[in-house]
Amino acid sequence: MNEKDFAELSAGFALGALSPDDERAYRAALADHPEWQAIATADAETAAALAEGAPAVAPPLELRSKLLSAIAASENADGEVAAAPDLDPTPASRLPTGSPETEMLQAVERRNWSRGLFALVASITLLVGIGWGAGALSTLWQAPAAVTALEQIEQAPDASSADTTFDGGSATVHWSESLGKVVLVAEGLPPIEGDQAYELWFVRGDTPIAAGTFTAKDGASTAQLTGTMQPGDTIAVTVEQAGGSPTGTPTTDPLFAVSTA
Repeated sequence: MNEKDFAELSAGFALGALSPDDERAYRAALADHPEWQAIATADAETAAALAEGAPAVAPPLELRSKLLSAIAASENADGEVAAAPDLDPTPASRLPTGSPETEMLQAVERRNWSRGLFALVASITLLVGIGWGAGALSTLWQAPAAVTALEQIEQAPDASSADTTFDGGSATVHWSESLGKVVLVAEGLPPIEGDQAYELWFVRGDTPIAAGTFTAKDGASTAQLTGTMQPGDTIAVTVEQAGGSPTGTPTTDPLFAVSTA
């Protein structure tokens, strides 16, 4: 993968519009080329800046298919996306100061910045063209990572789930082995103190493995587990101090446990 290909994936990632396969390719490329982190950061900051202040609007369910169709229609005979308007977002602080070497370096910076923005701007143009407003874009950009992960899991061919009920509530664990992602959706969680948090655990045999903490609003939460689930793991939730158990093991009895076997 070259830098231009990565820039296009980075723009899609900033919009939350990558397929599971493309997201894996994006993450693998970023791991192999840490010097491309600046492109990813620029796209994320641009998306956040454009979304700032826009009212939340629920995205239409058919958005993905419309966007993909619009992208396909915009490709030219060489398979490249039609050029977007020429933008020059270079801050004044980056303008040339007179030194030839400085001017050359800053010209490279501008080209890299513009290339990183190209696919993002093109995608925004397509979204607006199919009637999706700024408010809906804001909803997409601001969607929690766990919600995005859940949508990706549900679209994966090996999507699986298991559920349970507990006193006053219910919990469902969603996972995809091919994606390596696990998400818990729970309702009816008991209230906790401000200095406490819910903590997730992979229970592997008799061994609990910490998988992150989360909070809930009105007893409901969608939380993505950190780490890798193995077949047969049980997913459990306990109440711990804020930041997680200081011992690395549960200090309270589980609120519930969901078997994935």
